[in-house]
Amino acid sequence: MTPGFVAALMFGVLFAALVIRIPVAFALALACVLPLVLDPQLNLTVFMSAMFTSFNSFLLLAVPFFLLAANLMNTGGITDRLFNWTRSMVGHLPGSLAQINVVLSVLFAGVSGSSTADAASQAKLFINAQVKEGYDMSFSISITAVSAILAVIIPPSILMIVWGGVFNTSINQLYMAGVLPGLLLGGVQMAIVYAYAKIRHYPTYQRATFTEFLRTTVIAVPAMVTPGIIVGGKLLGWFTATESGCMAVLYAMFLAMVFYREVGWKELKSVLFDTGVFSAISLFCLGTASVFGWLLAYYKIPQSLIGFIAAYDFGPTTMGFIVAGVFLLVGCFLDAIPAIIIVGTVLQPMVAHSGMDPVHFGIVSITALAFGLITPPYGLCLLISCAAVDVKVVKVLKDVSIMLFPMLLVLASMILFPSVFLFLPRLVSAQ
Repeated sequence: MTPGFVAALMFGVLFAALVIRIPVAFALALACVLPLVLDPQLNLTVFMSAMFTSFNSFLLLAVPFFLLAANLMNTGGITDRLFNWTRSMVGHLPGSLAQINVVLSVLFAGVSGSSTADAASQAKLFINAQVKEGYDMSFSISITAVSAILAVIIPPSILMIVWGGVFNTSINQLYMAGVLPGLLLGGVQMAIVYAYAKIRHYPTYQRATFTEFLRTTVIAVPAMVTPGIIVGGKLLGWFTATESGCMAVLYAMFLAMVFYREVGWKELKSVLFDTGVFSAISLFCLGTASVFGWLLAYYKIPQSLIGFIAAYDFGPTTMGFIVAGVFLLVGCFLDAIPAIIIVGTVLQPMVAHSGMDPVHFGIVSITALAFGLITPPYGLCLLISCAAVDVKVVKVLKDVSIMLFPMLLVLASMILFPSVFLFLPRLVSAQ
C-alpha cells in the first residue's frame, strides 16, 4: 500500500468516526485497524505491542502524579487559601471576581499542569458566584474556560512532558519557554476582564488593607511552595519531571492531611479513585495515538510530505505560522496529546528542514493546541465549563471569540519574535 493510500484511509476513518461522535481514543484505534488487517506484513498484535510500548515510559508517570497533586489541592483547601491571597492582590480591580479567576488560574497552573483539571475546579468555584454578583452567564463561563488553558502553557505542563518525551526536546527549556507566553496571556485576559467590567459595570471589591494582604500571604505561602518544588527542583536538576510530580503529591498530601487537615482517609480514597479514572482516560488516548503515529512512521508518510514542502523552501517564520494554523485547526477536533503524537510527528521533519528552533516549535505548538481547548466542536475546557452550569456551548461562543482574538495576537508575536520568547530557555541547560 502506498503512503498516500494509507494516509487517506487512516485519516478518512478517523474523521468519519469523529463525525458520528465516537470518542477520540476509540476513533484513533479504529483508524489503525484497517491498515493492520489489509497489510500482509502486519497483524493486530502490532496494535497491542505498539500501545504497550508507549506506556512503558518512566516520563509518562508524571501525568497521573500531576493530576493527583491538582486534585489534592482542590480537596485539601489549598485552592481556597490561594483564592483569599489572590483576592487581597487584585480584588480592587474592575471585575474583581473575574480578575481573581484569571490570577488563580495562573497560580493553579504552577501545580496541576492540566487545563481540564483547572476548568473543572474553577467552574465549580467561580461561574455561579460571578452570576450571583451580576456578571453575565456567558462572560462567566467564557473567562473560566479561557483562563483554564494557561495550565498547559505555564510550567509544569503535562503537554510539555509529553512533547519532550516524543520529540526528545529539553523539558527544562520547554518549561522556561512557557513562562513569558503564559504571563502575557494572563495579562491579556485581565485586560479583557477590565474592558468588560467597564462596559458592563461589573462589581469591584474594596481594596484590601496591607494587614489583610500580609495575613493571606502568610497563610498562602505553604501552598505556593508547591510550584517551587515542581519547577525549581526540575530546573536545578534535583528531580526528573516524574520525580518532581511525586514530590508535589507528597507535599500536597502533607498540606491537605496534616497542615490544613481538610482531607481524611475517606476523602483521600475518593481523590485517588477520581485521579485514576482521569489518568486512565488520558493515557488510553495516548496509547491509541501512539499506534496511529507508529503506522504513519512505518509507511513513511511524514517523509512523503517533507518532499512536497521542501519544494517551497519555507523559512522559520512562515513555518511557524503553518505550524500554528495546523494545530489551531486540529485542536478543534482532537485532544492535545494525540494531536502532538500524530500531527507533531508529521510536522517535525518539515520544521527541522525550515530551520525552526525545536523549543520554539514546541511552545508555539503547545500554545496553539491550548487554544483548541476552547474552540468547538472539541473545546474540552469550554465543554466542561458549560456542563458545570448546564448551558449550551453555542450561547457562549460570541464572548469566547472576543476573548480569543487578542490571545491570537500573542501567539503571532511568539512566531514573529522568537528571540524574545527563547531568551529564558537559552539560560537553562538542555536536560
